[in-house]
Amino acid sequence: MNIILKHKTVYIVTLIAVTMFFSCDNRLSDVQKMGISENEPIGVAENLNLKQIDSGRVEAILISPKMLDYSNRAFAFNEFPEGINLELFEKGKKTATIIADYAMIYNKTNLIDLQGHVILATDTKDTLFAEQLFFDQSKQWVFTNRPVTFRTGLDKINGNGFDSDAKFEKAEVLEINGIITLDE
Repeated sequence: MNIILKHKTVYIVTLIAVTMFFSCDNRLSDVQKMGISENEPIGVAENLNLKQIDSGRVEAILISPKMLDYSNRAFAFNEFPEGINLELFEKGKKTATIIADYAMIYNKTNLIDLQGHVILATDTKDTLFAEQLFFDQSKQWVFTNRPVTFRTGLDKINGNGFDSDAKFEKAEVLEINGIITLDE
């Protein structure tokens, strides 16, 4: 009887140990996520001054008071709740300045969403004023379906939408509702 009790005890202990062994899941990503809410940013940067440099030349300078990093989400993005000031350069020459009250950069789609008093000014003095503006980094395309004012040369064009390549060589104001030609 004593031997049967020992075998049952060993059997029960083995069963518990095997159950515990297979029920434990050792995923590093789950451990890293512990204590981090998906609704909270995984990182915060303040007084941001980023420079993108290629072959020793500055291509872009991004200045922002605050950036929130939500790369812990399934659809990762960076948020600039206090706005951005972005200067773009080509071959060492400043080509454009973009200012916005708020911005979001979506990492997977390479789309930048600029909102609130958006101003895009080029080195040729073309200037776009908009409530919201999207920039597709992959296609180098700027667009919106919101009201805009576009200054080019002596013309000031108002409309509801804008579509253009990044260099404004194919700029088009959509649904034009007014053109004013300014005196020199």
